Amino acid sequence: MITRKLNAALLVPVAWALAGAVQAAEVRPLLKLGYDSGGDTIVTAFFVGGSTESIKANEGFYVGGGVSILNEARDIEMELSFNYKLGFIAADNGDIDWTRLPLDALVFYRFPSVRLGGGLTLHLNPKLRGDGTASGLNVPFDDALGLVLQADYRFTDKMTLGMRYTSVKYEAKAPFTGSFTGDGIGITFGLAF
Repeated sequence: MITRKLNAALLVPVAWALAGAVQAAEVRPLLKLGYDSGGDTIVTAFFVGGSTESIKANEGFYVGGGVSILNEARDIEMELSFNYKLGFIAADNGDIDWTRLPLDALVFYRFPSVRLGGGLTLHLNPKLRGDGTASGLNVPFDDALGLVLQADYRFTDKMTLGMRYTSVKYEAKAPFTGSFTGDGIGITFGLAF
């Protein structure tokens, strides 16, 4: 039920972006990559020497692709992208992975050398899993709807580098319990073709 509501909420900006594509001056493939940080601690690993390492809820490297849609005046840009995001702890005797599949629908206002915008992000299939000595760790989470605010420097008409703020909340699926706030900042790179 919640997943249907989340998917329906994301359909509005996606439909708007697709409708805008009909009147777009330019539709281009897009490559995105970046790193996000912050949020609640979702897991902590304890090592033999007494040290610890944690993964935060918003933490992770991401890579993805999608489409960039420019309006005819070239001052409004819409981005739809599907990404793979991974936060991890690696050790000699086991690893812990925090994975999710963010679907972003963002709208930007373009200035000569910067663009400002934001939109919705839907994190699909979030999972916390371990192997080796952490092989008992296998926690699925509900899909999570969140917000993104982003400011980018435009190196060229097709290349951007910027900062982003993400606000999302993760809820563990039954029989597990717990919720984790994934509010945090990150750096993002985009390249349209």
